[in-house]
Amino acid sequence: MTNEQVINAWLKGKVGAAGNLSTDGRKLYSYQLCIGHVETCELNGRPIRRVRDYTSKGLGFISQTTSCHVGLAKRLTKDIWCGTL
Repeated sequence: MTNEQVINAWLKGKVGAAGNLSTDGRKLYSYQLCIGHVETCELNGRPIRRVRDYTSKGLGFISQTTSCHVGLAKRLTKDIWCGTL
């Protein structure tokens, strides 16, 4: 699987892994760090995918690889959220 395929699996609620990026369908991980999760919209009950911005301009730099994973997830979801899970 490619990193993009892993993120697309996460967007569909499916399991996937490629190198240091993985998902259990609900959470997205860079190494063992959760960089994305699913929450339920209070208005319509639909799932919302949220990405935690672990980059130098967001929550803080972790590693170049994690920054790349976050950047790809940000591009594919267009939904950024900074805070605790």
